[in-house]
Amino acid sequence: MTAHDVEYIEIYTSDQRKTTDYFVSGMGFQEEARCRTGALESILLRRQEIQLVITSGPGTADFLAEHGDGIADIAFACEDPLAAHEGALAAGARDLTSGNPAGPAVSGFGAVRHTLLKRSADRPHGLPPGRDWVASPKSADRAGTATELRLLDHIAVCLEAGTLHDTVRYYIDGFGFEQYSSEYVAVGEQAMDSIVVRSPSSGITFTIIEPDSTKKPGQIDEFLERNGGPGVQHLAFLVDEIIPAVVEFETRGIEFLQTPGTYYDALAERIDNLDETITDLRKTNVLADRDEWGYLLQLFTRSPYERRTLFFELIQRHGAQGFGSSNIRALYEAVERARAANS
Repeated sequence: MTAHDVEYIEIYTSDQRKTTDYFVSGMGFQEEARCRTGALESILLRRQEIQLVITSGPGTADFLAEHGDGIADIAFACEDPLAAHEGALAAGARDLTSGNPAGPAVSGFGAVRHTLLKRSADRPHGLPPGRDWVASPKSADRAGTATELRLLDHIAVCLEAGTLHDTVRYYIDGFGFEQYSSEYVAVGEQAMDSIVVRSPSSGITFTIIEPDSTKKPGQIDEFLERNGGPGVQHLAFLVDEIIPAVVEFETRGIEFLQTPGTYYDALAERIDNLDETITDLRKTNVLADRDEWGYLLQLFTRSPYERRTLFFELIQRHGAQGFGSSNIRALYEAVERARAANS
């Protein structure tokens, strides 16, 4: 009943051309195919083994009205989709197979569903099934970018307070995931609780976060309000060299978050023996974090969507197995130092 990989991620959007251009022109995804199925019109994008389905049309209207542009489906590749379907239902899932052209589907979190597809762990991705795909004339253009997005590193999920542990249990019981780590992060008068779960193959990793309702509302509460409930906060793409990647993506129109200069004033004390220079990190706003296995570099985009919900991350790993949680605290402290200096 285990799920072992992400087959594709489907994004519902009110502006299909703009969303497609963001990934193709900005991040070097390749348009592979198009299809029209009932009230849905979809474009399949691919980069390495990452597949995105960009969907619009009347069939997306209810989702967009409630949540805005965002992720509607995280399709799981399974050795046995029917067994995975039965396991998820036994763990409390709602059956969403009816009306889903791709096949068996179950509820995930919020309005996000999981389509369950058969694919062995050693076979590459194919076209999402159940739709009349036609090869795109643009598929011959393979220019891409100099930066390679190697794979989908993780998916960050925001939940309402008090639902974290039940959701984690659902993915463990329903899909055979394993709990990888957990952490409570307190920042000033705000706090959040997080648990990381992943498939045994490590092909699917969810960082699942809920706010601490006993503290003041913070960024997770703001996401939940703008998104109309739980959903995917960001997708993290693994890259080999993040500094040139950020420079290239910025020239292609991708906007990244800015980092306070005071963050870098304390970085050398937090993390030693970086291969990259503090100067280069400062110039590109790249963040750094260390754990017992090594360090990582990361940077987040601004959300390209009207409600400012879904955004994206570039991450480079030098042995680190964490997700940069210390940067939440470090950025908060950096902002406080900047405020003090200007007061």
